[in-house]
Amino acid sequence: MDDIRYPIGKFQPVDLITKEQRDEWIAQVAAGPAALKSAIAGLTPEQLDSPYREGGWTVKQIAAHLAENDMLVYSRFKHALTEDNPPIHRAEEAKWAELPDKTVPIESSVELFRLVRERWTTLMKGMSDADFERTFQHPLQGSVPLQRTLGLYAWHGRHHIAQIEAYQARL
Repeated sequence: MDDIRYPIGKFQPVDLITKEQRDEWIAQVAAGPAALKSAIAGLTPEQLDSPYREGGWTVKQIAAHLAENDMLVYSRFKHALTEDNPPIHRAEEAKWAELPDKTVPIESSVELFRLVRERWTTLMKGMSDADFERTFQHPLQGSVPLQRTLGLYAWHGRHHIAQIEAYQARL
């Protein structure tokens, strides 16, 4: 089950984050929208509304989740860059996935994902080394630096897109 749920493996934090590592993660973030578009290409409406695995989210819910999570992380970056270690709220992702907007066409989620990633990538490319050291206060994890968050969300996008790609390969 872990192979289906975690096709690229679970997130592994990096202890020593270099500028080169950050640049690689920013490139992965920038590549996400094209990868998502490619992953869903050719899927029928029925397949988009089917879970990628038994008990999992539908492809459409995964696309919405990617866009919604990126809105959150983009906002967290903006707050951390303009405030001193601001508190953040956790998202109830499973509950969000069941809200009425889950019926929005997948193209809306793909476009939202693209637009948020475009803005977030532009923001990160203009950040200094010191900016990436800035933090926000997570309710469970404490003070979290932006560079660690970048690594997590670079993985997060690839993780969910790989779930869709693996589903597509099993069809």
